[in-house]
Amino acid sequence: MSASEAVPKPLPSTDGPAADYYRHCLNGELRFQRCGDCGAWRHPPRIVCAKCGSENVEWARSSGRGRIFSWTVTHQAMHPAFVAEVPYAVIVVEMEEGVRLVTGLRGLDPSALRLDLPVEVEFEKLNDEIAIPHFHPA
Repeated sequence: MSASEAVPKPLPSTDGPAADYYRHCLNGELRFQRCGDCGAWRHPPRIVCAKCGSENVEWARSSGRGRIFSWTVTHQAMHPAFVAEVPYAVIVVEMEEGVRLVTGLRGLDPSALRLDLPVEVEFEKLNDEIAIPHFHPA
């Protein structure tokens, strides 16, 4: 085992509305909040709708499909748990539902990235309570 594998990856916070988001991911479903009053999609999860101020919210299932909106390629790991993965891409995916999600890329060398590349979600289970979405070319 290498030194980087011995260091666990940092886990996202599951406080507040984020708990529901990660619970859905653990079940293999990408869901985003959708306002029950005006229908606006939103991410990251929050208590009130930014469009109308309503607290009426549902967790609606995403298609899991989107297009690359932006990205950056990391060449120097900022945490020891990621040393073995450099270089890796952090991408912004514009989902079919209109929300944007900052996430990881799988199955494509970062040098092959291009704007509007169609991508689909997959999940990485980090432990028994958290899975996170990543995307691969569609």
